[in-house]
Amino acid sequence: MAIRHQLIRRPPHAVWTVLADATRYGEWVVGPSESTPLDQAWPEIGSRLRYTVRLGPWSTDGVTTVRHLVPGRELELEASFKALGTARIFLQLRPWGEETLVICDEHPLRGLGGALHNSAVEALLQLRHRGMLARLATVVEQDQARTGHA
Repeated sequence: MAIRHQLIRRPPHAVWTVLADATRYGEWVVGPSESTPLDQAWPEIGSRLRYTVRLGPWSTDGVTTVRHLVPGRELELEASFKALGTARIFLQLRPWGEETLVICDEHPLRGLGGALHNSAVEALLQLRHRGMLARLATVVEQDQARTGHA
C-alpha cells in the first residue's frame, strides 16, 4: 500500500472544502486535466465524477466513485480507469493544532493494475502522492489566502 501524508497549513474545514468540490480535482490530483461531476450529490456515497487524462494528443476518461464518507474527516474513493482496472484512494484529515495532517492511502483493487502491482508500482504511487498532496496543499492555502479565511 502506498501511504503518504502532508501537513497543510490550514484547518480541516478548508481542506474539506476543496475535497468536496468535484470540479476541482483536476487542480490537485496528479494525472487528470479536468473533472466533471456526474451526480449533483458529490461527495455523498455512490456519487461519481468523470476525469480526463491527457498525454499529448491522446486523452481518455475515467470515473471515480465515493465509497466511504465521514464529512470533514474521511473520503474513500474508487477510481476506475478502463483497461487498468480500479484503485482505492483513502484520504483522511486529522486536525494538527490549527493545521491539517492529510493521509493518503492508495492501492489497486481490480484489473491489470492489481495483477501487476509490485514494489516498482508502489514507488511510482509514492511519487504521484508526493506531487498530489503538495498540489492539494497549494490549492487549499492559496484559496484561504485569497478569501482571507482561516
